[in-house]
Amino acid sequence: METLIRLEGLTKAFGSKKVLSGIDLEIKRGEIVGLVGVNGAGKSTLLNTLLGLDSAEGHIEVLGQAPMTHRAKLLQRVAYIADVACLPRWMRVNQLLDYTASVHPRFDRARCQGILDGTQIPPRARVRELSKGMVTQLHLALVMAIDADILVLDEPTLGLDLVYRQGFYQRLLEDFFDHQRTIIVTTHQVEEIEHILTRVLFLHGGRFVLDSSIDDIASRYCQLQVASDQLEAARALGPLAEKATMGGHVLTFEGEQAQLAGLGKVTTPSLADIFVAKAGRAA
Repeated sequence: METLIRLEGLTKAFGSKKVLSGIDLEIKRGEIVGLVGVNGAGKSTLLNTLLGLDSAEGHIEVLGQAPMTHRAKLLQRVAYIADVACLPRWMRVNQLLDYTASVHPRFDRARCQGILDGTQIPPRARVRELSKGMVTQLHLALVMAIDADILVLDEPTLGLDLVYRQGFYQRLLEDFFDHQRTIIVTTHQVEEIEHILTRVLFLHGGRFVLDSSIDDIASRYCQLQVASDQLEAARALGPLAEKATMGGHVLTFEGEQAQLAGLGKVTTPSLADIFVAKAGRAA
């Protein structure tokens, strides 16, 4: 598969605070990548660097271009949804569609209208008259209607209700993803996106503490639910993390642990559980 994004030794600091520390990364065409990290982990800084909105040290190549040098050309083939929708508040919805169609060569107005038809957004309403959730829906519709090679989503469903969030991710798979496009998404609701991902990156302390395909997660990590009388035996096997539950204790392990089956119930952990375990270990 063609490599669309290549980073080598990516480093970014704000004063004495290093946000990104020598990151190496390749993302190929057709991947759906989840970028996960706590607030302040450097997720938005990394995305801004990929988009040419911020500079950093190291080699940065997106679609064969240096983002800071070829930003305008690059953004014709990269669509971006920020965590805060910034739309002209004085414009009407239909005017915004007209404007976007006139300035972006790869914007599909009919596709955008099709997405908006599934919302309650009035076509003649001004942006300032819309609720926060409607503004987010409008922003998503505009960006999703761009025929882009790379779609970058930074907390795309922030402020939306659960029903719309689930519908959005389903539509993302049905209408946007065709195995030729690449999607990068950050979210705090990682449990809502893990079913659509092909790969996950955990960013912590300026570095990736995990870079794995989703297919490898089940064979690489497991959780053990264990009763109190087996707890010490389980702890002796070196878990990444442990938490108490109503039914006893749940321990997260990395690597093959053939001994676990005799100690309790073994399951595959969620991405959220793995991230908490890896971030806690790296702290």
